[in-house]
Amino acid sequence: MNSTKNLWILTEERPKKTALQKIFEYFATDHNCGFIGQDVRLIPILNEDKCFDFTYEVIGFSCAKINKVYIKTVSGLSSFVDFLVFYQDEEPMEGTEPLYAIEVTKTDDKESRNTGVYQRCSKFIFLRFFYPNTKMIMLYVLQVEQKKNPTKTYIFGTKLLRTFGVDILGKVLDSYTLKPFDSIDEIIAFKKSMNDAHKGNVPILITKDKDVIKISGRLYKSGRLAHDPNIGALSIIAACLRKLGWKNRIIITQHGLVQNNIGQNGKFVQIANKLNIELEGLIVPQATLPKLYWHYDIKGEKLATIFMHVIVESFTESYSIFENHAGCEKGYFYTSSGECIPLKKYYDRQAYKSGNKSQIIFIPDLVLIDVKEKEIIEIEGKKYECRQNGINELNNYDTFDECYVKKYYLPYKIVRTVVVYGGSIEKLCEIEIGFLLNEKGKMILGIKAPKLFIRAIRNLLNYWN
Repeated sequence: MNSTKNLWILTEERPKKTALQKIFEYFATDHNCGFIGQDVRLIPILNEDKCFDFTYEVIGFSCAKINKVYIKTVSGLSSFVDFLVFYQDEEPMEGTEPLYAIEVTKTDDKESRNTGVYQRCSKFIFLRFFYPNTKMIMLYVLQVEQKKNPTKTYIFGTKLLRTFGVDILGKVLDSYTLKPFDSIDEIIAFKKSMNDAHKGNVPILITKDKDVIKISGRLYKSGRLAHDPNIGALSIIAACLRKLGWKNRIIITQHGLVQNNIGQNGKFVQIANKLNIELEGLIVPQATLPKLYWHYDIKGEKLATIFMHVIVESFTESYSIFENHAGCEKGYFYTSSGECIPLKKYYDRQAYKSGNKSQIIFIPDLVLIDVKEKEIIEIEGKKYECRQNGINELNNYDTFDECYVKKYYLPYKIVRTVVVYGGSIEKLCEIEIGFLLNEKGKMILGIKAPKLFIRAIRNLLNYWN
C-alpha cells in the first residue's frame, strides 16, 4: 500500500516561497519526517493543448511522506485564511475539511500592534464554524526586523490566539507569550493591566458581573460596523471566554453604532450570532452563514497576474519588486539595494485630508523588473470585460513613478501594460494589453507584449516540450 499522498495547497494569495517552506517545515515536524526544499519553484501545469490547467506544481521539493505538491487558487465566501492545506491523493472537493488552515502576515507589532495580531483573529473564529478539527496556524513571514520587546497588545492577542488553539510560527517568542490563558479571570486581569487607549479612543475593557461580561470597544467606522482591528479583538476575546466555559451573556458596550450601521450579514454579525454576543442597546440581526467556506476561483483577474508573476520568477532571471494582486495582501516595494519599504497612500496626507483627492498615490497590481532589457514593467490586472478600464488606469501611475520607480531605478525604462483574464477570444487587438489568459487557459501575448512576457512564455512552453 502506498503510504505517500499529495499535498494540496489552496489559496487566495500569490504563493510565496518563504511561506511554502514554512508550511513544509510544519508538515515535516507534525508527521515526524524530513524534507528537502530550500530552492523550490512553481510550475504551471499545461494540458495536452498547451493550455494552463489552473494548477501549479511545486518542484525542487522532496519528502518521504509526500508524493507531489499542488497549488490552486480559490476564493473564500466570507472571512478566509490565506492557505488551506490538504493531505490526500485527489484534488480537494469544495466542503472537504483541510489538515491545516494557515493565516500569513508580514506585519510585526514594530509596524502595527493591531494589524499584526488582532485583525487576523476573526478569520480563525469564522473558520471554526466550518472545520472543527483543522489545525490552525498563524504564520509570520517578517520582512522587517522583529521588535525586540513585544508590546502588551501583541502579547495579549497572541495569548488569546493560543487559548483559542492557534499555533504561532515564524516569530521568536518566550514561553510566557505563547502560553494560553488558563481562566476567564486571567484574561480580565491581563487586559486591566494594559495601558489605556490613546486620548479620544474607546479602551477595550472587560468587566464581569455574576451573569454578564461586558466588553467595551468601538466598532463604528465610516458610517458602518467596519472597525477591523476591534472586530478581531472583541471577537477573539468573546471566543476565548466561551471556550473557557462562560455560558452567560456577553455584551459589547461603547461600540458607537446605531441600528442602521450594522448591516444584515457582515462577518462580525455572523460571529456574534454563533457566539451569542450582544451589542448594547441594539438588536443583532440574524445572519446566514455561507454553505461552503471556499470555492475554486474561475473568474478573478488575479488568475492572470499571478500566472505572469509566477512564470517570470520561475522561467526568467527577472522578478517582482512590488505586488498587489486583487484581493491579496499588498507587498512592500523593493528598492535597487534590496530594502523593502511600505508604500504611502498619499503624496501629501494633509493636503488629502483638506480635500485634495489628487494626492492619492495610485499603484499598479504588479511591478516586474526585466534585468535583461533594463525595463520596469508596471502591470494593471483586469477581467477581460473590464480591459478598457485597465487601459485607462495606466495613466494614473505618474506619482508612483516619481516617489518610487524613478527614485530607486532611474536608469530603467518604464513600461506600462495590462494583463487580463477571461473570455474565449484567442487574439488581442488593443496594443496596451500585454497578455491574456483566457477562461480555457490559453496564453495569448499582445501585439506589443513586453519582451519579458515573451521570454517567460517561450521558456514555459519549452519546459513542457
